[in-house]
Amino acid sequence: MARGASCAIDAPVPPGGIRKGEQLTITGFLDNLTKRAEEHDPLRPAKRLFLVAMALCGLGFLIQISHAATTRSPEEFLGEVCSQLVFRMVAVVVLLVCFRVGPTRLRRFLPHLVVLVGGLLVGVYVEPFRAMTNGANRWFEIPFTGFRFQPSELARIVIVLWLADRCVRLGPLVFDLKRGVTPMLTLVCAFASLILFETDFGGAMIFLICALSTIWVGGVRLRPLGAWVFATCGGAIVAASLFVPHMRERIAIFLGQIENDQITRSLDALSSGAIVGAGYTHGAYRNAGVPYLESDYVFAMVGEELGLVGMWLVLALELAFLWFALRMVLSIRDRFEALASFGLLVSVALQAMVHVQVVSGLAPPKGMTLPFLSDGGTSLIVTSLAVGLALGAARKTHNELYACNP
Repeated sequence: MARGASCAIDAPVPPGGIRKGEQLTITGFLDNLTKRAEEHDPLRPAKRLFLVAMALCGLGFLIQISHAATTRSPEEFLGEVCSQLVFRMVAVVVLLVCFRVGPTRLRRFLPHLVVLVGGLLVGVYVEPFRAMTNGANRWFEIPFTGFRFQPSELARIVIVLWLADRCVRLGPLVFDLKRGVTPMLTLVCAFASLILFETDFGGAMIFLICALSTIWVGGVRLRPLGAWVFATCGGAIVAASLFVPHMRERIAIFLGQIENDQITRSLDALSSGAIVGAGYTHGAYRNAGVPYLESDYVFAMVGEELGLVGMWLVLALELAFLWFALRMVLSIRDRFEALASFGLLVSVALQAMVHVQVVSGLAPPKGMTLPFLSDGGTSLIVTSLAVGLALGAARKTHNELYACNP
């Protein structure tokens, strides 16, 4: 018996890392997935990630043109086509420029960027920069230009880069709760509070998740961080459901206690497409008074026009985005750039996940654009900025590999 046991222990491990008959735990599954995902050269998955991003961007352009074709006059339609084309061309240029720059070249400017973004988050409450929309102070407007954007979206990128830099610079001190974790969490909480009071509860929660995921992967111990996250997020949700009227209403809508016409009609649009949809430009719900169908509920328009096939296509592209992002991040050699790329790509993937969950009724109502597909210049540019910087990290590792091994 002992000899048999010894033979079983000494049996060679197959290439996949799992012995025949061995029970696979969740930890083992993740370890095995990591081994399969890692590549020698991160530029290979980076190229595929770029193609997925371009596919989503192109699909988004077609969806926006479809929406404009049946909701705008001929003159307005031409203007909308030009506007969408210009924004998406600018987004591609931003992505390519950031691909050349990468996170490392921004590293020395991070303290200044943190101060700048903090000032912008405060500026949304101050005249003449304040641009209130639907009772929320989410927009920063440059006076006399009419140009405005949401600083909270830019803050996610800056804080991820700063946290990645801090985790690397701290070294072993990142494990220290007082000298490592607390200063980082203080800044994260300050920025999240500014976003929360805009009011943007969903944006604040996504900001927190991206920031905390970055510092957890950066080496912060799970137990104290997990307790802090549970206490903070749980307390914020309870407080919002009790004392913030519109949040209380949204939670009640999610629980089915009250009905909301926008949510009901967007779900009807999502389910009306059946297998192949009503056809491109043939959706009817956009003309039935459903607001934000081109932005916060664009996945419902995909379901209406392209049906289950279109929804599968979008979800397949999002899963491909996640897979190639994982392979790329695991293959980047520099710790700062790998950690920064992880946080940047998580912010894009998390935003997409929340959008799909909200539109399909799996999460409380929240105005959240679908990256690359929704209408909205700020969201498109910031998403391109995040993806471009992550791709730039892969480019740097590729150059270093072939510089050492020409």
